[in-house]
Amino acid sequence: MPTSVRLSPEIEQRLKDLARKTGRSRAQYLRDFVALGLEDIEDYYLAAEVLRRIRLGEESVVSAADFWYGLDSTTYTEPRSLAGRPEE
Repeated sequence: MPTSVRLSPEIEQRLKDLARKTGRSRAQYLRDFVALGLEDIEDYYLAAEVLRRIRLGEESVVSAADFWYGLDSTTYTEPRSLAGRPEE
């Protein structure tokens, strides 16, 4: 999909310099920047949405102890309450 982006002169010069020094096209760098930036933005906004649901009580939270319990074994272990765990 062809897209037009207006860059500041400073950013445009940096992009040109990078492309010249590395032999890659400016278009390739722009595609890379968009892909990486989009991934970061998706991570941020999706995490913010989960946090919003947690704060509203719409999403459950598991303690770190319950999450990790049994994961060091090669077989699945049913979650248990902390009181029901064997002494280590």
